[in-house]
Parts: sequence; structure tokens; C-alpha cells
Amino acid sequence: MEKKKMLFIYNPRAGKEKIRNRMLDIIDIFARADFEVTVSPTLARGDGIRAVAERKPDYYDIIACSGGDGTLDEVVTGMMQCEKKLPIGYVPAGSTNDFAGSLKIPKKMTEAARVIVEGKDFACDIGRFNDDVFVYIAAFGMFTDVSYETPQDIKNVLGHMAYILEGVKRLSGIKSYSLKVEYEDQVIEGSFIFGMITNSLSVGGFKRITGKNVELDDGEFEVTLIKMPSNPVELNIIITALVSGNINTDLMYCFKASSLKITSEEEVAWTLDGEFGGKHREVVINNCKQALKIRVPNVT
Repeated sequence: MEKKKMLFIYNPRAGKEKIRNRMLDIIDIFARADFEVTVSPTLARGDGIRAVAERKPDYYDIIACSGGDGTLDEVVTGMMQCEKKLPIGYVPAGSTNDFAGSLKIPKKMTEAARVIVEGKDFACDIGRFNDDVFVYIAAFGMFTDVSYETPQDIKNVLGHMAYILEGVKRLSGIKSYSLKVEYEDQVIEGSFIFGMITNSLSVGGFKRITGKNVELDDGEFEVTLIKMPSNPVELNIIITALVSGNINTDLMYCFKASSLKITSEEEVAWTLDGEFGGKHREVVINNCKQALKIRVPNVT
């Protein structure tokens, strides 16, 4: 019987570089499940995309990856460029791993590896952002540049506290963006300090921040837009609302949408799955319902 073939892409620097200590155990789990494994480390940004997009057609049965959310984003982006979509397995090794948590993928790396060989496929929504792709979040404004401006070594030591510590420094100089947001038959115009379009149960390690009744395969995003506060009291209300998960206040818009268009007179910097997504005056965001299969635990 011919062995199944797996391409295993990993980021050696993700998290606290802990994959280095678990690599042999992970490969052993794959091999014992009768997989022939090709290992491909990422050395620079974009390596994950290229490894998937340039793979031999029809050669592999599954693409597995290990790293942070950025690594998963690259593998998903590469897969979305391919005509034949293969299942994706994920061994989380980053600082926060929001999306893995949403899918109930274990934090322990060897357990996550077993899910790849023993689990089931879940048809998951994927986001398109202009010509780009994101897995679980597209965001702009306050805090969103923290993840890609925080050096990797600091991330490794501090984990997701790095995002919080860097963000607190910026509260005194909050910038707002004048935006027009169009979705379905609705139009919102205003000045906003933060916005996120998500398909996740948590962001930055905070649960319930994305909304209630979140489904990862319903073809809809959860959208949160935070208005510019007029005084420090309103800012505190906003922060308290986000941390507590009670996000429906007079200071923010919260709604679901399968697609939306956001325009601004000035360029707005975006982050996609924690990585820099470019500066744009106009973005069109679409939900690709159940576009890819992700390997998840065999539990109901």
C-alpha cells in the first residue's frame, strides 16, 4: 500500500522556538500514521505561501504547518492560490494562536500533531481582502500595528502580553480615521479609532471580544467598529467593554456581514492575521464560505 504524503511547513522561530524540542516527536507521530513527510522550514516572509503554491500537483495528500497565526495565514494564502485544495493541519506554536483555540486544536504540540493524523476535516470560512487572503482577522487602528512592530524576540518572551504592553503606550495619541463602510444595504459613516472583521472566538487571547454566537463556517464575519471617544471616560468604557466581551455600547457598531467595502480619503494601515496588510484607501472584504478544510479534533 502506497504511503500517504504530507508537506510539513514550520516556522522555527515562532513562539519560544519550542518546535525545535518537539520536531522529532511530531515527525514520529506522522510517520507512525504511515505518512511520508517532506519538511520545509520557513526562513523569510512569504516562504509558506511559495511552499504551498509551488508544490507538485496531485503529489501530497495533506499540507501541515507549525508556527503562529502568521504561518497558518501563509499556508492558507498559498492554498487559496491553488486549483486543488488540500486539507490543512495545524500545530500551533505561536504566542496567542487565536484561530487554533477557536477550532479546539490542542495547545500541546504532540496532541495537535495527533489531531492531524486522527482528526476530521472542518470546512472553514476564509476571508478575501482585496487581492489578499486572511484566516481570522482583518483590522485597522489602535493596537493593530503592535503585532507587526513588536520584535519577534520580544514576542517570544512576553507572549501576548507584548501586544498589551506596546498598546498601552499609545493611548495618549489615539488616531481616528474618517471612513465610509458599506455592507448589504447599509451605509455607516463616521470617525473610528479601531475596526476588526473577524472569524474567530478570540483575538489577542481575549475571548468573547468578537461577538456572540460566532460560527466559523456560516459565511459571515463579525464586524466591530469603535467610534472616536470624546473624553477619557468614554475611552475607559470602550476598553472595559472589549475586555469584558460586552461590546454592544453606544460607542461602537457591531454587526455580521458576508461582504463589505470600506473607503477613506487617507491611507489606512491594516493588519491581516497579525501581519502587516498594507495601507489602503479602499478595501473590499468578502467571506469565502467553507472555502478550505482544516483538520480538527474528532469531537462534537
